[in-house]
Amino acid sequence: MPTRALLIEVTLLDARYHGVGDWPPAPWRLFQALVAGAYGGQWAAEEAADKDTAFTWMERLSPPHIATPSGHLGSEVLHYVPNNGLDAKGGDPARVAEMRVPKRVRPRLLDSQTLLYAWPFDQGEEQAARIAALASRLHTLGRGIDPAFAKAEVLDWEAAAERLRQHGGAIARPMAGGGGANDPGCPTQGSLASLKARFEAARRQYQPGKEGRTLTLNFARPPKPLFRPVAYDRPPARLLCELRRSDGRFAAQPMHKAVDLTTRIRDRAAALLKTRLPDRADMIDLVLVGLDAGPADKDRRVRLIPLPSIGMAHTDAAIRRLLVEVPPDCPLPRDEVLAVFSGLDMAMDPETGEIVAEGEDLTLVPTGTADGMAGHYGLLPPDRGGDGHHKDQRDWISITPLSLPAPRRRMDAGRLRHPDEAVRLAEAKNGTERLAEEAQARSAVLDACRHAGIDPRLVLAIRVQREPFLAKGEAAERFANPPRFSRHSLWHVALTFAKPMSGPLLLGNGRWLGLGLMAPSPAVTPSADADAVSYTLSPDCRPPVAQRAAATQAVRAALMSLARDGRGGVPTLFSGHEDGPEAARSGAHRHIYIALLDTDGDGLLDQVQVIAPWRVDRTVTDMTGAERQSFTRVTGQLALVRAGAVGLLSLSSAQPLPLATGTVWTSQTRYRPTRHPGRDTDPALFIAADIQAELSRRGLPAPVDIQVTDILSGPRDGLSARLTLRFAKPVTGPILLGRDAHRGGGMMGLG
Repeated sequence: MPTRALLIEVTLLDARYHGVGDWPPAPWRLFQALVAGAYGGQWAAEEAADKDTAFTWMERLSPPHIATPSGHLGSEVLHYVPNNGLDAKGGDPARVAEMRVPKRVRPRLLDSQTLLYAWPFDQGEEQAARIAALASRLHTLGRGIDPAFAKAEVLDWEAAAERLRQHGGAIARPMAGGGGANDPGCPTQGSLASLKARFEAARRQYQPGKEGRTLTLNFARPPKPLFRPVAYDRPPARLLCELRRSDGRFAAQPMHKAVDLTTRIRDRAAALLKTRLPDRADMIDLVLVGLDAGPADKDRRVRLIPLPSIGMAHTDAAIRRLLVEVPPDCPLPRDEVLAVFSGLDMAMDPETGEIVAEGEDLTLVPTGTADGMAGHYGLLPPDRGGDGHHKDQRDWISITPLSLPAPRRRMDAGRLRHPDEAVRLAEAKNGTERLAEEAQARSAVLDACRHAGIDPRLVLAIRVQREPFLAKGEAAERFANPPRFSRHSLWHVALTFAKPMSGPLLLGNGRWLGLGLMAPSPAVTPSADADAVSYTLSPDCRPPVAQRAAATQAVRAALMSLARDGRGGVPTLFSGHEDGPEAARSGAHRHIYIALLDTDGDGLLDQVQVIAPWRVDRTVTDMTGAERQSFTRVTGQLALVRAGAVGLLSLSSAQPLPLATGTVWTSQTRYRPTRHPGRDTDPALFIAADIQAELSRRGLPAPVDIQVTDILSGPRDGLSARLTLRFAKPVTGPILLGRDAHRGGGMMGLG
């Protein structure tokens, strides 16, 4: 915990900000503005030694905490400005109008003009005081049209943290684990030197030259400045409440009454908030009630999320909790909003003590956001750098249905019961109509993701249906709330994303009233002892069966990459090799089996199976616990496979491969013998004998009957065939046999 803080308060002269690509303004942007003010203008000729020391100290500090005012993006304005291309017009100034190019400007409109940056430190009091003195020279933050001034002070970290809290806006805090290319930049060691080098190079970027008798003007691009990206967390303020009765018991509400419950609580809280903030009544109607709210207001609106009880198979999915989310850009005081919901009694007016809703025995009792039920909705964000519990949240299912602009055709129940069969058939939906309705719904789901701030390109798979995905769930029609939410526009949806998503996740037109609530699918994460898993390939990246070998090799390479240790080594379990390049020669098949299958017979590969060696070879009994854990860990991380010319393969989350037991097994992929036959050998008898030896080597019983069909002869007398094996007693799979079993060859399925 730091002991001291350098607190810089920046005030914009106008309540708008034109900087592009970052909000809040990145610490690197402020660092550049401080350097520009300290070294420029009337101070350009000033001795730089002490300034250099101060800024060199500052660039080594940990990233600051940032408090920002609420706001929203304004309207986009299109300006046409001259392009630097006069040479292309023969140098004629009169033709400048022909070189105009569009420039889009969209400011962020702020509710106040002050930002706070708190840099923590333990040593360097003198340098911090020098930076505080230099901060008064700042003149701009953002673009040139964003004039600002700053003042700074050095104080205890506890006092700085309190100043951040009293600011009233959202606080962005640096996260552990570094940042990505799109995260805000922060100064780092060498940043000041890079700015100086860039400034000097910019002064000399146009240099006169000569080529023969021709005078030239040579352009040199200045070097890029040095900074480091840092991930910042700017979460909404959250309050999780339990619905309780006056006697302390849960006031459980039916799941299908989510819209009605949310509406009642919202209107009650809005009325109470207006008594506390009478001058903000219009804003309360906008961001809490949603009255006249438009697309530009969606990032400012308060969300009320009723949470049905899920997680246990026998739990009735009634609503017992309500999550309140106040976004960081909400213009209302967050503490006031949360205070209204904390302890809200739906039956009593807290101002007058009067009973305003006779028979409404329901009170919101605050509880911690670490509540176990909140975790079932992915409330905690994924850990960027560790083994966070929520890192595999790529498969989601709807708990309450989505309201989509994709209605199903309403069928007349009377005509469906008509005595005339022709009338009944005419009213019923055929397969073509149902497919068209589902296709329209899937398209609407992609639009719903875009409206919720999720890139639709991240959606790998969509499934729509009327029935709930949970055993204790309710059908979509039960959530109808006419006239706004018709039962014909409600759909249950399952989604698979290309990368993990954090919750809570709400989609569709009813997401402000409790509809469209998603939860991580409880059936997609393999159990700790899963030793055979399958993945579904995204429909838009399924290679043809002819490319099976190349795709299999790419999957193997991806698994080896995930299994690589800190020294670059890959264990035998995934590589099939010993410590060196030589293949493992222990006589046992101690490395994984990978199979790519066409399960629906359309000629395209749609499933990937990865199977541990001890599941296939029953003689492998000495695998260590570490190897078993490694299998689960690595297969659980596989998501994308770059397969060269085959393309980019997107995989669903790993799912445990169910056990299959039976007496009759037939080929799913062709069997190739482990050795070559003699010249005069009968192929069928040779393959049958090879199968007998393979089964014995794998610790499997001898079959009572072997049928060999569809024999093909390849180059160098290579053989392949399809098989049917019959055993006296049931045998548990998976069964993979033959020379290329580790690449999915010789896979048997129940006949």
